[in-house]
Amino acid sequence: MSPAPTRRPVIALHGGCGVMSRSLLSEEEWADARADIRKALEAGYAILSEGGPSVAAVEACVMALEDSPHFNAGHGAALNAAGGHELDASIMDGATALAGAVAGARAVRNPVRLARRLMEQDIPMMLAGPAADEYAAAHGLETMPQSYFTTPRRAEALQAMRAHDRLGTFASESEKHGTVGAVALDCDGNLAAATSTGGFTNKAVGRVGDSAIIGAGTYAQNGICAVSCTGQGEQFIRHVIGHEIAARVRYAGHSVGEAIRMILAETFTPQGIGGGVIAIDHAGTVTAEFNTEGMFRGWIDANGELFVATHKD
Repeated sequence: MSPAPTRRPVIALHGGCGVMSRSLLSEEEWADARADIRKALEAGYAILSEGGPSVAAVEACVMALEDSPHFNAGHGAALNAAGGHELDASIMDGATALAGAVAGARAVRNPVRLARRLMEQDIPMMLAGPAADEYAAAHGLETMPQSYFTTPRRAEALQAMRAHDRLGTFASESEKHGTVGAVALDCDGNLAAATSTGGFTNKAVGRVGDSAIIGAGTYAQNGICAVSCTGQGEQFIRHVIGHEIAARVRYAGHSVGEAIRMILAETFTPQGIGGGVIAIDHAGTVTAEFNTEGMFRGWIDANGELFVATHKD
């Protein structure tokens, strides 16, 4: 479907979903997280407002979230069972169906930037582990020591998870999950999506989640929608949720919001699994749906109005 020119741009993001008890963070930390959401949205929207492409906007938006200590991606990523960081990310251009992804990176500062570089390279479109970091360094992308990605909050979360394991109890959803993602519609009507994560706290070494899988955690198709997901990655992979949302819109005639709500109700809620999705359709309508207590989210709509929220109320 050919995009119509001179549309008003739209950008939306999520910063992960979960139980998100208000006591999880201090008032100052909640305020700082909301401020970083605004900054990320503004970074992406600045590109769109100058006529730039949606794929550049979602990259910039996610990079800003990766650089924030308040979200589980890049600086602030979750620690795995060995006490290290393994980072996943992906990006997709809805105009061309080109995509790039990285899994298990340990050094590249902004995994989403590496994902875009791989997208532009075409082959390989996905790299994992040490090869991803080697590619990043060889192509001039900034790399950092593992200590850069660790924050006190993530170190404490790992200690808490290990204590839960010793006690034979389950950690809260807020300790387990977290992802960041962005979707955008540019002035030419082109859609794009990007997602980045550190995975979940105490995850198995080498585990790859949906944020690195095109069609699962990230998907964009012009004329249909752009989608970024957050929650238990295995469930998004099993059911290819990103693509499933687009398929229900395209073939069943559902709105994006209807498709997401149906999928959460059918596939996540009955099993007690938390999930959330941020999406934009071809007309620029933003949808943010989740079945948990909260989801960091925000968008700048076609009128240039900025919205930020963390909880349902």
